[in-house]
Amino acid sequence: MADDDRRLGFTRARDLLVVAWIALVLGYVAVRIAYGSLPVFPRFAGVSAALLGVGEVVAGFHIRARLRARRIPRGGAEHPRSSVWGELKPLPPLVGARSLMVAKASSLAGAGLGGLWAGLLLYTAPLAGSVTAAGRDSLTAAIGIVCALVLTGGALWLERCCVQPDDDDDRDGPGPGRGGPGGSGLGAA
Repeated sequence: MADDDRRLGFTRARDLLVVAWIALVLGYVAVRIAYGSLPVFPRFAGVSAALLGVGEVVAGFHIRARLRARRIPRGGAEHPRSSVWGELKPLPPLVGARSLMVAKASSLAGAGLGGLWAGLLLYTAPLAGSVTAAGRDSLTAAIGIVCALVLTGGALWLERCCVQPDDDDDRDGPGPGRGGPGGSGLGAA
């Protein structure tokens, strides 16, 4: 098996949609079976997922800045760069790999949470006019879906930020030297 066949690629939308769809079906079935015996859903139960997503966005900016600080200017010696984060040291490879692992796991968790909240919403929305608790739970589910989307988006941003930038090109995108197919970034190793 060639090395390129075993590289870790970017999270695919297809994978996230499959996880979300499975979670939606399981969540809908579970709520349909046990809705009458479930406790009240806390209104802002999904906010913790959104906070994790925001934290991953901040971490992504920091990792991106540290990866770019590692670049050596043409014809110049390596020197640390400064930014809003202060004096930047190069990012140790293991930190980048761990960040990538967290990003991939969080994107899948966000898709799963979004699917579960969507399953709740799918069940409670039609009942919202006749059952008071279903109306409250529909709003809770909608908040949960938005928070799960924030987590997934933050995780995908962190994943993109774990790619080592190419010295000749500052634009984002997969390709040789950019972490895409045949690339050499942390996002692909």
